[in-house]
Amino acid sequence: MNQKADVQGFDISGCSAAILGCGGLGTNIAVHLCGAGIGRLVLFDFDRIEARNLNRQFFYTPQDVGRPKATLLREKLRAFAPDVTIEAVERKIETPDDLREADDCDLLLLAADNTAARRIGWAYCCTAGKPCINGSLDGFYGTVYTAIPGKAPDPETAGCLMQPRRKTRAVSATAGIIGALQAQCAIDLFLKRNDPTGILYCYDNRTIELLQLKNPTEGADAT
Repeated sequence: MNQKADVQGFDISGCSAAILGCGGLGTNIAVHLCGAGIGRLVLFDFDRIEARNLNRQFFYTPQDVGRPKATLLREKLRAFAPDVTIEAVERKIETPDDLREADDCDLLLLAADNTAARRIGWAYCCTAGKPCINGSLDGFYGTVYTAIPGKAPDPETAGCLMQPRRKTRAVSATAGIIGALQAQCAIDLFLKRNDPTGILYCYDNRTIELLQLKNPTEGADAT
């Protein structure tokens, strides 16, 4: 058993994940999966770091402004977790084929800041038959939803691909909570425990609510 597995009591070094988006959610997801001892990560992001990102994308510093997010996050994570294999893909995601580097990954985590990329990510998961863990942020509000094609309503039906825009956006603590919860859902899937599939977590500053979403053939949409 490796050192992280010895400390934590579980081993996910044989597991892999792809993360679409290396911003506030993606950085939090990545650091928690690396800390948990995942074996391989693939990071997708074509964007570059801006000063307005720094309140919540804590791996980046003012000196990093202008650098590509995916490549820099890979560098920082390698220093944090040298035992994890990490690949950075600097490409704008316009079709499901643009996520082909995720083909060998066990699941995809959606952390992009636009609905179009999230829809493409889900379309890719439907084709590949992979679990999809979606995280959304809106100020002090956020959601996490895990879907597996054919086993739970899709993220758009669940109402979590798009969120209403509020006056306060991009709160660092909210990004940390939602990103960490996405990572935990991934770990649960890897370990086949506390199955998060079809559960919509809604965080609103002081509360977290859970809604169990079902396919229409299974009965009610939510209980």
